[in-house]
Amino acid sequence: MTFAADVDDDEIAAYVASGEPLLVAGAFTVDSLGGAFIERVEGDPSTVVGMSLSTVRGLVRELGGSWTELWNRS
Repeated sequence: MTFAADVDDDEIAAYVASGEPLLVAGAFTVDSLGGAFIERVEGDPSTVVGMSLSTVRGLVRELGGSWTELWNRS
């Protein structure tokens, strides 16, 4: 992951004051306020927000399950 090189102290202070860093693993999130400070993600972006969905699907299949059976259908 590459963070923006030009993040200044005021932006950092505002981000910390938002409370978001206290609620997420690693003190930032790519899909909310912290996303603007990230310039690039190498590899599977879902590993930044959680475990890779393709890995989870593969594990479900190894256990004899079906990925689509896990979907919440109302």
